Formats: sequence, C-alpha cells, structure tokens
Amino acid sequence: MLFSKLNKNNLLKIFSLFSVVRGYNILFIILAQFICAIFIFSQNLNLNLVLYDVNIWLIIFCSAFSISAGYIVNSIYDAKKDLINRPLKTTLENQISGKTKFTVYILFNLLTLFFASLISVKAFLFFGIYILAIIIYSIKISKYPFVGNIFSVLLSVTPFFAIMLYYKNYSEEIISHSIFLFFVVLTREVVKDLESFVGDFTLKYITIPVKYGERVSKWYITLCSLFILILSAHILNSYQISLMKYYFYFTNLFYTGFLFFLWKSKSRISYQKLHNSLKFLIIIGILSITLHDF
Repeated sequence: MLFSKLNKNNLLKIFSLFSVVRGYNILFIILAQFICAIFIFSQNLNLNLVLYDVNIWLIIFCSAFSISAGYIVNSIYDAKKDLINRPLKTTLENQISGKTKFTVYILFNLLTLFFASLISVKAFLFFGIYILAIIIYSIKISKYPFVGNIFSVLLSVTPFFAIMLYYKNYSEEIISHSIFLFFVVLTREVVKDLESFVGDFTLKYITIPVKYGERVSKWYITLCSLFILILSAHILNSYQISLMKYYFYFTNLFYTGFLFFLWKSKSRISYQKLHNSLKFLIIIGILSITLHDF
C-alpha cells in the first residue's frame, strides 16, 4: 500500500515536471529541428548524414535543456498569474517545490553549457548568451508591451538559428521563411496575451491588451497578419517549394478566417481557440517542410 502510494506520488511529480518544462513543446522542437536540418539547412536531403552527425544531436540537446530551463523560470515568475489563467495546470505544477524547480533549472543549464562546450567555443558562447537572454526576458523585458512580445518570439526561434549557423546556410529563401515564422509566432503571442488578460490585469502585467486595450491589440494582430499574407505571396512567387506551396495556400485561407473570428471574439475561450488554431498552423507548417523538395 505504502509502495503504491509512493509510486503514485513520484508519477505525479514526473507529470508535474513534464508540465513545467512543457515537455510536449520540447518534443515538438526536437522533431522540428531534425526536419529543418534534413530538409532545409543541410541541403543534401540525406537522413543518415544528419542522424549520424554528433554535433546536430548536441545542438538539439542544448536547445532542449536550455528551453526547458527557460520554461522553469517562467513558471516561477508567472506562478500567480498562471494560477488565475490556468488553475488546473498550475495546481499540477505545484506538486514539485520551488527548490526542486530551481535545482532542475541549474542542472539543465549546466548540461546545456557542457554539451555546447563539446561542439565548439562559439557554441558555448551562443548558448551561454541564450540562457542569459532568457533570464533577462523573464525578469525584466517580459514586462514591456511590444518589446516583450518581440523578444519572446526571438527566443522561440533562436534554436533554429543554431542549426542554421552550424550549416552556414544563409540563403534568401531561408531568411524569408524565418521572417514568415517570426510573424506567425508573434500573432500567437499577442493572442495569448488576450487570452491571459484577466490574470495579467489582476497582477498588473503591462501587456499590449492591458495597456492599450483589446481593439489596439486586434489591429496589431491584423497588421502582423497582413505581413504574413504578403510574405506568403512572396515565398510562393519567388521560390521553388514543390508541394509545400499548398501549406502557404492554406495559410492564406487560414488567416482570412482567423481575422474574421478575431474581430468577433470577446471571451477568453474564443481567444483560447484562436491561440490553439495558431499552434496548429505552426505544427503543420513545420511538418510541411518535408514536402519542400518532394
């Protein structure tokens, strides 16, 4: 009986830690980095050359551990806000103590720097700066509207730049895809702020919706969406992307409907649905990369 109870407690703590570090996001980022390395950055479409490249694995480990550590910092600093906006998720995450979270945070950052040092001095400096940037964002920059959102998006896409820097592939097409992804993630960030309005307002977080209101936030998202449609047209007309073109056709249709529902949305549940739809768009966008040279 006691053994069974201990197992349940340990299992609950594992699920709690998985939730804190957003394990589902980490697994997706690992998959996304592999897909980008194989089909975009390496330029050779040879699966074995990527899978047997130790440095790629090390970069992915560095990304996974450093991002996980970043999520731990966010969970600590946003605990009160998350308790208002996502009470069930926060209750689960509170099954592990702040001391344990901090210990895991230190461990993950040390593992990041250790694996980065095995790649090169440049990789060590890259991930060292990345870890520092996450800390600065969590403590200071996240509190500023516009700048905080942009900085958050840059942190989200930085792991993919690590792969790009490793392969030294800086083509115009990759830059166009990167800017496209940047604006898609940016719209998701602002929609997430609309979704989290109650907690942000209660605890005086200065987000775009809190400081400038719902209407300004929607116009900002609309402007970003127009940039996305322009970039989508540019990519379709400028590059040979094979069957991946259907993703960008879908994106054009998606944002037409997205903007319609955005302006009709008023409740947290509506914004949550829009937020989840943007997550879906990002997921199928990463998966569609496999069709780039199909």
